[in-house]
Amino acid sequence: MIVKKTPEQIELMARAGKILAEVIREMGQAIKPGVSLKELDEMAERSMRLRGTVPSFLGYRGFPASICASPNEMVVHGIPDGRRLKEGDIFSADFGLILEGWHADSAYTFPVGEVSAEARKLLEVTQEALAAGIACCRPGNRLGDVGNAIQGVIDRAGMSVVREFVGHGIGRSLHEDPQVPNYGKAGRGPVMEEGWVMCIEPMVNTGGWQTRLLDDQWGVVTADGSLSAHFEHTVAVTADGPRILTAL
Repeated sequence: MIVKKTPEQIELMARAGKILAEVIREMGQAIKPGVSLKELDEMAERSMRLRGTVPSFLGYRGFPASICASPNEMVVHGIPDGRRLKEGDIFSADFGLILEGWHADSAYTFPVGEVSAEARKLLEVTQEALAAGIACCRPGNRLGDVGNAIQGVIDRAGMSVVREFVGHGIGRSLHEDPQVPNYGKAGRGPVMEEGWVMCIEPMVNTGGWQTRLLDDQWGVVTADGSLSAHFEHTVAVTADGPRILTAL
């Protein structure tokens, strides 16, 4: 069941999203060669709690950290550990927090120092795909329009969109209906209505779309070892069009 949010509830979620954007901006300044994934996780948790919020991910279905930390070929759900970032890495970080019972969720892939041309293109394409998907989040459009717009950008760039993981509704729960695939056909699926709030989050690989689950049963990597990027925003469907609640 898709739970529509009232304007007042969307304003509360926007407050949560603004705080999350501040956390991500702060974290971006700390991401550089030599910093460990565990140190970044600790920074993020401290930053969230200092702002009067709590991490959405910590303890969620047993997840042991406050952010998902996914470098290079890791697609999503990486557990932060002692691994240190190095020059030329790309680093996908997924963040979530709760303010007064309402969740905000956002992800960003950061270049670590100077990165390759392939990595730069991957980041640009993934952000372009995210923007294309968000632009479709309007009352009267169908959910398939979002995935179709995202997939079109990725296909034209000669890259691939991950199939196994998708976007989702969000509100008082971190994951709500509907599921929001990053691929599909336009004109399919339920009609979007004012008050829907969704996480739009393309995951894009430079190689094939297939993935592999690590032995820790959390981290997911590309099956062929190619680079992967992940960008995400929490977006409200309003009468005036899409409203990005986690805009940096």
